Amino acid sequence: MLANFEENLQKYAKILVAKGINVQPGDWVKMTITVDQAPLARLVTKEAYALGAEKVIIKWSDDEITKLHYLHQPVEVLTDIPQYEIDESEDHVLNHRVSRLSILSSDPGLLNEADPAKVAAYQSVFGKVFHVQRKATQNDDLKWTVAAASGAGWAAKVFPHLGTEEEQVDALWDQIFKTCRVYEDDPIAAWDEHKKLLNEKAAKLNGIQFDAVHYTAPGTDLTLGLPKNHIWACAESYSPKGEEFIANMPTEEIFTAPDTRRMDGVVRSTKPLSYAGTLIQGIEVHFKEGKIVDISAETGDEAIKKLVFDNEGGTGLGEIALVPDPSPISQSGIIFFNTLYDENASNHLAIGSAYPTTIQGGTTMSPEELRANGMNTSTVHVDFMIGSPNMNIDGIKQDGTIVPIFRNGDWAF
Repeated sequence: MLANFEENLQKYAKILVAKGINVQPGDWVKMTITVDQAPLARLVTKEAYALGAEKVIIKWSDDEITKLHYLHQPVEVLTDIPQYEIDESEDHVLNHRVSRLSILSSDPGLLNEADPAKVAAYQSVFGKVFHVQRKATQNDDLKWTVAAASGAGWAAKVFPHLGTEEEQVDALWDQIFKTCRVYEDDPIAAWDEHKKLLNEKAAKLNGIQFDAVHYTAPGTDLTLGLPKNHIWACAESYSPKGEEFIANMPTEEIFTAPDTRRMDGVVRSTKPLSYAGTLIQGIEVHFKEGKIVDISAETGDEAIKKLVFDNEGGTGLGEIALVPDPSPISQSGIIFFNTLYDENASNHLAIGSAYPTTIQGGTTMSPEELRANGMNTSTVHVDFMIGSPNMNIDGIKQDGTIVPIFRNGDWAF
């Protein structure tokens, strides 16, 4: 066991509750988590009630049962999501503004044996029927945090060289604690200092208001327009009540939305993508006149094609995010096979919907107004990683002036 594991797990739970979703008296909290992470779930529940939460709701899942569902249920059964589940989700969003805490711990290749068409069909239906929840999350209409826990299947993928399951799980917990500042003497103060540094970079980018960005790296030559009045955001977000929360723990990114109407060129991924239980590697994406016109992958090709071409808005991009290669997660040298972690080690792009919070006035815009301002709308939002020590990024001003943003994978200003 890791030294002081129970103590550090409790500190982690407190960080997620006090700094992540920032529980306030009277809040309702909904946590999605796998059954093998019950000790963390109990600690989170305890901490939430200690801060005055009125109700904590747990939505359990089990990897092996999930896998069996995909392997054995006919697609028409798998995709028949009961109305009571939709009603419950909408009640939590509309009537209680439930703060959402999602704990990721699943094996990144959990559904590699499942039919990709079946997985894609479920993801498509899920995105459509839970659109109220998705919209509220993307608008920051409620507080939400995505974090991680060390699951055996995931840990084995990340640390295959370690001899036992216990060693693998401990090694992954160690990384989670490090990246979420659990080992700091004052984790809350450490998070505040980290946010300050990210905010300084975001403020500088917002002050310049580039018209476009140009990425170059081996296999990559991509120009993405930026919407007028776009906003570069980072660690902290705010609910309609003005309550601060941190959507991703850990987080190293500064992000905005591209003008999805102005995208041209090619980009190659630099890290694996775990999407809906399928591991996808070696992605190459071709853009022309504002659309993905071709996408392929060395592994998981069918899954990535279905993501893009079988979902409304899947041929557009909704996010561009800047993460310097010297960031702590990148410098660990570990590929986590988990988007939450790998995206915070690498520049990345997101296929699908844009966050309305990344354009001035976006949260009050209709879907039509968002699209008229260059913001992509979609039922999906999937990040894939493109950063490397060899990547350069230039900002292009309205007058054509070029300003270096990244050189050799790191900030140039």
